[in-house]
Amino acid sequence: MMTQDPLILFMPSGKRGRFPVGTPVLDAARALGVYVESVCGGRATCGRCQIAPQHGHFAKHGIESKPDNISVRGPKEQRYVDVRGLPEGRRLSCSATIQGDLVIDVPQDSVVNAQVIRKAAGDRVIERNPATHLCYVEVEEPDMHKPLGDLDRLKAALQRDWGYERLETDFHIVPRVQSILRAGGWTATAAIHRDEESDTARIVALWPGLHNEAWGIACDIGSTTIAMHLVSLLSGRVAASAGTSNPQIRFGEDLMSRVSYVMMNPDGREGLTAAVREAVNGLVDKVCAEGGVARDHILEAVFVGNPVMHHLFLGIDPTELGGAPFALAVSGAVKARTAEIGVPLNEGARLYVLPCIAGHVGADAAAATLSEGPDRQDDMMLLVDVGTNAEIVLGNASRTVACSSPTGPAFEGAEISSGQRAAPGAIERVRIDPATLEPRFRVIGVDPWSDEPGFAEAAQKTGITGICGSAIIEVVAEMYLTGIISEDGVVDGSLAAQSPRIEANGRTFAYLLHEGAQRITVTQNDVRAIQLAKAALYAGVKLLMEKQGVDHVDEVRFAGAFGSFIDPKYAMVLGLIPDCDLSRVKAVGNAAGMGARMALINRNHRREIEATVRRIEKIETALEPHFQQLFVHAMAFPNKVDAFPNLAAAVTLPARKGLELSADGSSNRRGGRRGR
Repeated sequence: MMTQDPLILFMPSGKRGRFPVGTPVLDAARALGVYVESVCGGRATCGRCQIAPQHGHFAKHGIESKPDNISVRGPKEQRYVDVRGLPEGRRLSCSATIQGDLVIDVPQDSVVNAQVIRKAAGDRVIERNPATHLCYVEVEEPDMHKPLGDLDRLKAALQRDWGYERLETDFHIVPRVQSILRAGGWTATAAIHRDEESDTARIVALWPGLHNEAWGIACDIGSTTIAMHLVSLLSGRVAASAGTSNPQIRFGEDLMSRVSYVMMNPDGREGLTAAVREAVNGLVDKVCAEGGVARDHILEAVFVGNPVMHHLFLGIDPTELGGAPFALAVSGAVKARTAEIGVPLNEGARLYVLPCIAGHVGADAAAATLSEGPDRQDDMMLLVDVGTNAEIVLGNASRTVACSSPTGPAFEGAEISSGQRAAPGAIERVRIDPATLEPRFRVIGVDPWSDEPGFAEAAQKTGITGICGSAIIEVVAEMYLTGIISEDGVVDGSLAAQSPRIEANGRTFAYLLHEGAQRITVTQNDVRAIQLAKAALYAGVKLLMEKQGVDHVDEVRFAGAFGSFIDPKYAMVLGLIPDCDLSRVKAVGNAAGMGARMALINRNHRREIEATVRRIEKIETALEPHFQQLFVHAMAFPNKVDAFPNLAAAVTLPARKGLELSADGSSNRRGGRRGR
C-alpha cells in the first residue's frame, strides 16, 4: 500500500508541500518558493542556509514534527559545526534531509528577502508628561558634624530642588550611591519615577554629574508582527522604529492554535513566552543601534497586544482564553520592572501594559481607542483592527461598544493557495479588465505595473512569489466586479470559453492571475476563505450597530499594518465594512503603536484609557443568537440584504441575482432589510 510523502511546513511563510524521504530541506524550500539563502551552492561552507526544525504536535496543521523526522548531521555539516559552530537548534538546510513530517522555521536573521514590516511611527505631536523624569542636583558633601548618609543627603537635595517630600529608592542604587556621588564631584542626575500622583516617587536610576539621556520604548506585540519605537522621554522624538515577524507563528498562525499548543505541550507556554521575549529583546537591540542609544538609558517600556499575546508575553497561561467565559488573568493595567519580564534595560526601568477591554479585545484595541478616540466623537465612528482576530470598537461620546470577531489569517496570506505575507515579490495591487478578464498588478519592490515598460526587468530581482493580503482583497473584489464570481462567491466556469484565465480546478474553477516560475491562481477555496473571514468581521460590526441602534456609521478607521494598505473602495466592495462616505473611510496605520507611544510620553493618557476601558461595553458574539444570521447575510458580496448607496455612487456594482438595485444602491428584495 502506498503511503504519502512527508508533509513539510515552512514558517513564517506558511508554505507547505509533500516531498520524498531524503529530499534536502533546501531543495524543498526552493520548490515551494521559500527564500533560504545559499552562497556556497550547497557545499555546507557558507552557513547562510540555516533553518530551525521545530518539534511537537502542531494540531492546526495536522503535523507531528519529531526530532528523528530530520536527518542526523552528516560529515559536511559536522565539519562546518566543528569549524564555525551553529546556534543551538539550527541546521544547514543544504545538508539536512527530510525523513518525516516537519515544521521548519526559517530564522529571520538568515532571510535577506524578509517580510516587510510596515508599522512605522506616525508624526503626531504628543504632549509630554512622562512617568519618569530626570532631576539634576548638587549634594552637600559629608560633614563630621552632620552624620547623614550620602543617600539621605541626595534625597534632601531632591526635596530642596525638586519638591519631592516622600522619596523611596530602588535597592540596586543603594550600594552605588557613594561611588556615583564622588565620581560626579557631589553632583548627580536622578531618574525619578511616579506614574500616578498618589504614588510615592522612587529613585530608579542615578548617574554622576549632569546626565541628559532618558529613553522609552513603545511596543505593539501583534500575533503576526511586532513593532517597536524608541522614543525620547525628554522631547517625545522617535529616534528609531523597527519590526519583525512574531516568531510564535511557528506554533500556530492564529491565536487559538497557539492556545491549543500550550494546552497540548507541557512546556508550551514557556516556549511561546521565550520566543516572543527573545524577539522583543532583538528589537530593543535593533532600535538602540539605529538610534545610537545605550540600552541602559531606556527607563520606560509600554507594551500592548491582544489578550493572548498580552498573557504570553507576561508569562501567563492563556488556556482560559481558549473557551467560554474567556476569562482574563488580569484586565487592568499591569505595572512592573522590565527586568521581571525578561527584558533587561536600565536596571530600574519600569513596565506599563495597557488594560485589556475584554476576553478577546485586548490592550492593542485599547491603545487604538486611545489613539483614535471613537469615545471622543460626536459622530458614530467605527474602528477596526483587521488581523487574525479582528477587534472592533464602535461609538461616540455618548456610548461605546466593542467586540472581537475570529477572521482567521486569510487576510494575511495564510489559508490562501498562493498567499504569502507582505514581502518583496508579493503581488499587492490587482486590476482586471472587465472585457478581456486580463489582469494587471503591482509587486512589492517593483515600481511599474505588470503591463508597463520595465516591469519584467525590475521583477527579475524580486521574482513574483505570491499574493499578499491587500491584493487578496482587491483580486476577489475585482473578480466580483467583472463577473468572474457571483454575489455568492461562485467562480463562473462558463467564462472559460471566453478567457483562458478561467480554468478547471477539480470540480470547481480558478482564476489564473500569473503564469510564471510561481504559478499564482485564485481558487474557489481561496474565495471561500475570504468570504468566511470578511463575513465574520462584517457580522461583528453589524452586531455592534444593532446594539447602538444605528443603521449606518459616519466614519470608518482601519487600524493596523494591514489596514494601512487596504483600499477603502475594495474593502467596501468585498463587504468588509458597512456602507459609508468613502471620503470618511481612512487607514490610520499602527494606531495601537500610536496609543502605546501616547501612554509612554504622557502618563495622563494612561489614566484616560484606564477610565475609558471601564466605560466601554463588551459584546460577546458567541452569546448573541442573531450573530449567525448576520454572518450568513455577510457571506454575499457585498452583502445579501444591506444597501450600499455610497458605494454604488462610486462603483458600478453588478446587478444582484434575483433582485434589482435602485439608483441609491438599495435592494428591492422582499423582506430584505429588517424593520426597526
